[in-house]
Amino acid sequence: MKWLFVLLLAVVIFGGAAFFSYDLFVKPERKMRAEKSGEIPVEPVPDVSLPDFQAAAKLRQEGKLTEAREALIQFLQKFPSGLHIEEAKDLLGAVNTDILLSNYRSPEKQEYVVRSGDVLARIAHKLKTTPELIMRTNNLTNTMLRIGEHLLISHPDFSIFIQRKAQIVVLLDHGQFFKRYRIKTVKLSAKQPPRITTHVAEVMAWKNGKRVGFGTKEYIGSTRWIRLAQPGYFLFAEPDAAHRDAANQPPPPGLGLAASDMEELSSLVNSKTAVTITD
Repeated sequence: MKWLFVLLLAVVIFGGAAFFSYDLFVKPERKMRAEKSGEIPVEPVPDVSLPDFQAAAKLRQEGKLTEAREALIQFLQKFPSGLHIEEAKDLLGAVNTDILLSNYRSPEKQEYVVRSGDVLARIAHKLKTTPELIMRTNNLTNTMLRIGEHLLISHPDFSIFIQRKAQIVVLLDHGQFFKRYRIKTVKLSAKQPPRITTHVAEVMAWKNGKRVGFGTKEYIGSTRWIRLAQPGYFLFAEPDAAHRDAANQPPPPGLGLAASDMEELSSLVNSKTAVTITD
């Protein structure tokens, strides 16, 4: 019987060691080979960032815009390579414009009371902003002001960063991400410098084939172009079902954006807006 006991003990010891070795070394190797060959599906990576993204989106739906903005900024810092990083950037851009282009009260806005002799252009110059931004922030339909009227004034410091290969126009405020716009059309010469540093030269508005000025009734619904100081570079509007081509001009050399994006972007920039163009 002793020999039987010794045999069983050997089986237990060496069999356990063999199983341990298989489980530790052979099994993972076979599993990895099977995954590479497509024999078994790769286990999905847990989406740990989803709850944070959903919480930020819910804040926006509830109208808590400053809280949503802060939550999205934290999300981008916490999950720089997360599954929802692109959605978060687009949502942050939407929240930023929701705050800026409305009478929503936020910490970065100051209140200004219209005085006798005030006109929109003078207020914009004095407070270092643009007349159109004041109008859009306060939901004004024309440039007429009333003495005693309360205006909310923002002081953004915008710059534009254009990525040609990615076909993205990124708008920065004080050097931080504000919003991005997608390029729909590229009309540039084949040879381009790898990096261009320039600035906005002027905002152009067209109506029925003619240039129109800010503050005129024709300005509303006009087609917008942004001419850069770099020769041969425009940002121009691409017409769509909701926006006809009021310019009635051949598209200039440069980059075409959605008409609604150009209308928005043109209201935020001025001749001091810095522009950087890279590949």
